[in-house]
Amino acid sequence: MHKAMPPLSALRAFEAAARHLSFTLAARELHVTPGALSHQIRGLEELLDVKLFERRVRAIALTTAGKQLYPGLQSGFGQIREAVASLNAVGNSKVLVLSTSPGLTSKWLVPRLYRFSNEFPDVDVRISASVNRANFTTDGIDMAIRYMTLEPAPDRALESEKIVEISLIAVCSPRLLKKHGPVKSAQDLARLPLIHDESLNPHMAAFGWREWFEAAGVGSVDLRRGLRFNSADHALDAAGEGAGILLAFDLLAYDDLRTGRLVVPFRLALPSGRAFHLVWPKGRKANQVAENFRRWIKEEIAALDWRRIKGR
Repeated sequence: MHKAMPPLSALRAFEAAARHLSFTLAARELHVTPGALSHQIRGLEELLDVKLFERRVRAIALTTAGKQLYPGLQSGFGQIREAVASLNAVGNSKVLVLSTSPGLTSKWLVPRLYRFSNEFPDVDVRISASVNRANFTTDGIDMAIRYMTLEPAPDRALESEKIVEISLIAVCSPRLLKKHGPVKSAQDLARLPLIHDESLNPHMAAFGWREWFEAAGVGSVDLRRGLRFNSADHALDAAGEGAGILLAFDLLAYDDLRTGRLVVPFRLALPSGRAFHLVWPKGRKANQVAENFRRWIKEEIAALDWRRIKGR
């Protein structure tokens, strides 16, 4: 005789807690108190007569039984979310929810989105700009633009398409050069105030000013000095105001270079070995709005005049 099916609410509580490995975050997602969620999970453990979590100081971990139960529930609830999402898509097929980084959003995408809106005036584009990766299952995201290796490892859950490779270039304001004098060699850059974009570090710890100066044949540069930002758009804004010289993604600096707000004082581009990719859930039914955006952004990339990026 089969055991009675546990309450769906308890299974849902377990799945969320196992996914987050946090009762607090799971409770927040499910709009209940951590105490109520913990009570549901204890009831599930009693019903199944197994321990599902090891409760540690300020942390939880799945037990062997919990690890056995989680994959099936994750798949099941994932399919439920996908079914609901597809139903919502039928009812509102003219909405595109896109996840991108704040720097790419403000410095490159937003100035161009009006052209997409002009071409598809009935489409409502919603941008979710965050440094955190989107969860397609729980966040309602249709597509994302992610910064990944040129050939990312296969992902059972995601499809991806490379849209543009990225290099690092040194940029600064013309007023900085006017103040400090012309740059005739990379050695001249070493005496200028430096700006550090620390948002690069999580993605490519092996790249930065040290590697750029080494590639340029310059050593003994004090890299401890200079302004530091954890946001690419803030670092570019500071460079545009003449605060110093910045090592930046060429794509994000493109518009400031095109308008003359920034210049490339020394012709050296450091390949990052990475690219921006369009990413979407594998197996999700094709959405014409998403396909239109995919075609549009590839056309925008193809139309860029890289001759304006002097370091390329």
